[in-house]
Amino acid sequence: MSAETRTDDPSEAIIAAWRAESARLVGALTRMTRDVELAEDLAQDALVAALEQWPAAGVPENPSAWLMTTAKRRGIDHFRRADVLRRKVAEIGHAGGGEEEGMPDLDAQLDHIEDDVLRLVFLACHPSLTSESRAALTLRLVGGLTTAEIARGFLVAESAMGQRISRAKKTLAEACAEFELPSGPERTRRLDDVMAVIYLIFNEGYTATTGKDWMRQDLSNEAIRLARMLAELAPDEPEVLGLQALLELQASRMGARLDESGAPVLLEAQDRRRWDRSLIRRGMAALQRAELLASRGKPVGKYFLQASIAVQHARAERADDTNWRRIAALYDVLADAAPGPVVEVNRAVAHGRAYGADAGLAVLEALGDGALGDSPLVPSVRGDLLERAGRHGPASQAFAEAAARTRNESERALLHRRAQLNLERVSKSR
Repeated sequence: MSAETRTDDPSEAIIAAWRAESARLVGALTRMTRDVELAEDLAQDALVAALEQWPAAGVPENPSAWLMTTAKRRGIDHFRRADVLRRKVAEIGHAGGGEEEGMPDLDAQLDHIEDDVLRLVFLACHPSLTSESRAALTLRLVGGLTTAEIARGFLVAESAMGQRISRAKKTLAEACAEFELPSGPERTRRLDDVMAVIYLIFNEGYTATTGKDWMRQDLSNEAIRLARMLAELAPDEPEVLGLQALLELQASRMGARLDESGAPVLLEAQDRRRWDRSLIRRGMAALQRAELLASRGKPVGKYFLQASIAVQHARAERADDTNWRRIAALYDVLADAAPGPVVEVNRAVAHGRAYGADAGLAVLEALGDGALGDSPLVPSVRGDLLERAGRHGPASQAFAEAAARTRNESERALLHRRAQLNLERVSKSR
């Protein structure tokens, strides 16, 4: 935990340390034990110990190191009870002396911890798992989400999600999945799944599925860190660089996405002076490297195209300066390259800005109401387009429908405000 985030309040310290270090902790423990389920159990044991001890003993000087040391000691106890202490201690670096002396030095581990988290992502994206299980397991192990949070995100019962995650861990064990970064063709095959999971984690942080907060910046920051690591691992893959660029550029707006009271601020109303210029520069640099590779014949895909869209916003000093026609054209290309309902909804927004609200509504109507189930995305975009067309009555109804669908409290409040505003405009026009 950094000095900036350190707190002497035990409850706050435990939450902060767990959010910051859970993925690194599980990753390091998986490397040591070669058992992802055991690693998570040991990490959870350490968390329980912190909950029991820190309120009475006080917050340790280095909370993260305390959690790691406690988890490793619990691991030794586990191996002793299983009567395999000698073999397992040898695997985690026991040299035959005292148990504590034989454990890997915490400071010496720091060079490996970054890779451990990326290894954990590749492990969670093992080909023996379904795409749904890969995403859920990564959100659990790397994102640190609870089973309940993941279940809400996937719109399934918590018990069903718990079973899915448990089966995924057992599948990895039965497949004897190795905790190593894959190489060659195997790495290439798994890159798409890894990128999809990293993007999923970022999106959960950028616009939280549930809860009071509109954003969970810790998740978005973790996804950016993973994307940067992946770009270092595969520097000649334009899609990997495109993913990094996309996340950097989108994250640059996070400081302007809430007002002083914590209420959401939509893109066109944001104070662009609050956008993070360093993230914009990093995103643009990654996109330029991807463009250079593409010019040499390397194939590009949806992340490169989405980053190319995001950079149009980053280049506009004011909302009115945005090149919406260029964005609409890029969404047309994206719709061919990676068709899907979310792309079509965003394409409707772009066409509505570029060619008028009716053009956007035409794209949206072609999609249909049931394309995204009970997601609030379609009615919220419909409400925005209807509002721009001056049809305030239907716009109010659309925003109210979207508000009823969302599970995020901040988003619900925003949608209710927009519904009420359009209703007031109807009343004034009479």
